[in-house]
Amino acid sequence: MPADITTMTKISSGVQGLDSLIGSLHIGDNVVWEVDAGASYEAFIRDFISRSFKDEQKVIYVSFNRSPQSVLAALTGIISPVHFIFIDCFTSGKGKNDNTFLRFYDKQSDVKTVRITDPKNIKRFTQTLNEIEDSLHPGARYVFDSLTGMQDLWGDENETHRFFTYMCPRLYDLNTVAYWILEKEAHSPKFKANLRHITQVVLDLQRRKSSLYLKALKLEGRQDREAFKSHAYEVRDDHVCLIPARKEPVADIGAKIKEARTRTGMSQKDLADKVGITPSSLSQIEANLTSPSLSTFFHICRSLDIQPGLFVESGAPVATPWLHRKTSVLSSDPSMEGKARTYSIASGRKLAAQLVVLPSGVDIKGHFSYHRGDEFIYVVEGTLVVTVEGREERIAAGDALCFTESFPSAWKNEGGGEAQVLVVRE
Repeated sequence: MPADITTMTKISSGVQGLDSLIGSLHIGDNVVWEVDAGASYEAFIRDFISRSFKDEQKVIYVSFNRSPQSVLAALTGIISPVHFIFIDCFTSGKGKNDNTFLRFYDKQSDVKTVRITDPKNIKRFTQTLNEIEDSLHPGARYVFDSLTGMQDLWGDENETHRFFTYMCPRLYDLNTVAYWILEKEAHSPKFKANLRHITQVVLDLQRRKSSLYLKALKLEGRQDREAFKSHAYEVRDDHVCLIPARKEPVADIGAKIKEARTRTGMSQKDLADKVGITPSSLSQIEANLTSPSLSTFFHICRSLDIQPGLFVESGAPVATPWLHRKTSVLSSDPSMEGKARTYSIASGRKLAAQLVVLPSGVDIKGHFSYHRGDEFIYVVEGTLVVTVEGREERIAAGDALCFTESFPSAWKNEGGGEAQVLVVRE
């Protein structure tokens, strides 16, 4: 059975590193992806669809830019026909009813496909989409493969904006999560600003030479600002992997400048005049609100008659990227895997680790850590019953499980307290 949408507030994007960065997806989120050419946004869509299938939720894929053949080929290996509906605005749109694309309909497909015969007719297209939405249970998830393709077909970004203005709040009220893809260079700044104002989440994908970067432009309801910085990612085996940033010790340069200035008896104005900056600029530097340029920094050092090295010896403890304290892990924002809470521990180039907490009495149909590849599970705390290939086994703290081909089909926590398991996968 699908997860009870009325009790859920967060779901996984299917990308562990993204979930950790943005605090998972929230029910009701419309996510606009502003993408560069070559940014491999398709991998984020694939992981999202795969995760939705695992959650036994319907996915409605609305395509303006790609034929049914190419979309289904890209989803080979993860497609779940019973959970997938394809709305084809391409064949009679950009595809111009070419026989190459029409041949798809000559044979029966396992996937439900709705061909929009006149996708330029926005009113009729919207009506068809609403009829499909109304026929489904709450919680269905959506992918609109191209706002840019809509604009190309409809010939006016104002029409695209009006459609988005109508659909975004409707999908929000239907408790869906929807992905909208936008090619950033194909739209005016005004159009993009208007979309950002309406939607809940905006994510930017950039390609710089051979490297890929993600950052948030808008995150409604989230407090963590780390997501608004650029984060590198890679696509490996059709899956997205965010590359953890290397954290370096931070020197409190502003406080040390203030301390040295005060010790010499200089006012902010005195030092600012010597350096050739305004007292306001110096105040921001001392408060660590801005960083001085290299030239200004050396001017400050000469004016205070101190060695530059004294500022960069922070005295802060050396960062230990290989150490993950349990208290720190459990204080982070978890993603919800059904009724289980999943905390990201690490996501490296070869291994990823999670701590999964299963509340007392929980009964999960399926597995909480779907992926392709080997998986090691260690029971840290509690007693559980796991089902694999129809066979139930009771496991307790200290027991370990290794999976390569067969994976659990059910989990139960029949103990009196929460259970915790460590999951390590390739």
